[in-house]
Amino acid sequence: MELPDTFVAAHLRAEDTGMFRGLAHKDVRKSLRVGPVSMPELAPDEVVVAVMASSINYNTVWSATFEPIPTFTFLRKYAAQGGWAARHDRPFQVVGSDAAGVVVRIGSGVRRWKVGDHVVVHPVHVDEQEPVTHADAMLGAEMRAWGYETNYGGLGEFAVARASMLVPKPAHLTWEEAAVTPMCGSTAYRMLVGSNGARMKQGDVVLVWGAAGGLGAYAVQFVKNGGGIPVAVVGSERKAEAVRRLGCDVVINRSEIGLSDDPDPSPEDTVAAGKRLGNIIRRETGSDPHIVFEHVGRATFGISMFVVGRGGAVVTCGSSTGYHHEFDNRYLWMRLKRVIGSHGANLQEQVETTRLVATGAIAPTLSALYPLSEAAEATRLVQKNEHVGKVGVLCLAPEPGLGVTAPELRERIGSDRINPLRAFAPASSL
Repeated sequence: MELPDTFVAAHLRAEDTGMFRGLAHKDVRKSLRVGPVSMPELAPDEVVVAVMASSINYNTVWSATFEPIPTFTFLRKYAAQGGWAARHDRPFQVVGSDAAGVVVRIGSGVRRWKVGDHVVVHPVHVDEQEPVTHADAMLGAEMRAWGYETNYGGLGEFAVARASMLVPKPAHLTWEEAAVTPMCGSTAYRMLVGSNGARMKQGDVVLVWGAAGGLGAYAVQFVKNGGGIPVAVVGSERKAEAVRRLGCDVVINRSEIGLSDDPDPSPEDTVAAGKRLGNIIRRETGSDPHIVFEHVGRATFGISMFVVGRGGAVVTCGSSTGYHHEFDNRYLWMRLKRVIGSHGANLQEQVETTRLVATGAIAPTLSALYPLSEAAEATRLVQKNEHVGKVGVLCLAPEPGLGVTAPELRERIGSDRINPLRAFAPASSL
């Protein structure tokens, strides 16, 4: 197909970076625009993907609120390298760190992919000439989150990605089902299963905060699939029912442990909540948690450090309630606990994650689905934490349900098993 000079995408404008300054409430619907942007020139190691579907991640909320810093800062820093990197410094940024679609153009240096391939995009942008990349790409100084620290991400009709970021799309999934898996699925896999994370083993009790969200819903499945015992913490009965559908037997409502919405709990409140939580977990599982899956941050990190068992690990990949954590260090050193920092996933971990999805062992966590024209509304849903699982976005796919090339496998796995959370879509969803 002929590539257009412009295409429609959800994007931010550099001129808007100060629009929320001094405001307590930052509504992403005011900053995230959907409209035409220019098509970039293709580098030799890149492909253009016609994006059939994408999804919303929390980094798009950060991008659209220009916090903790405007992402245009990342683009300028990257572009300063010169060469092909210079294309990323534009007065707009196409955001989005997930995509499923069709390769429609390949650069002159691309070997393993061809026009027409169905792919999902691994949202980690690395420098293959950096030595440490060949040990673990996530350790590279030039590692960037695609569509957050780079331009031309997944929330548009087209996206530009390096050939080293592509993975075959699971053939039994629709475009929208495939699109919600890469970022959150591989991040949870690295944290729990891969050799770079907590290395969960059979029988481990794993406490999962925010278990009904994009990350947590995959974490619950990896724990269950790997022979562990997931313990979910959620904020409502609706979300409790969602994680039960994912196979979680031990579900705790935040109100049961006296955890308020205060993102800055006192040390006394932290210990009290930790004691209540620990009592419930021991009662239900017979053990303290061996692993705590953390991404909430300041509001929960002190509790996580308190409640994880002797010799256990707190593995963290984010801090949605604040980056500066407080905890009683005695519980860390005297009980030989560990803190593991985890960020994204390398390509091999993405491939291993996708293989589990492709066999039906792990299900997509799609709940809500919106058209590209309503990408800002979809992002607002995530910003307000009113979603369950993942929020998908249809881009070039004209309707849901398309893209399946292995109908026999899909029938064998079962549509209900593939879509355990679709019943939790809001009324505004497709």
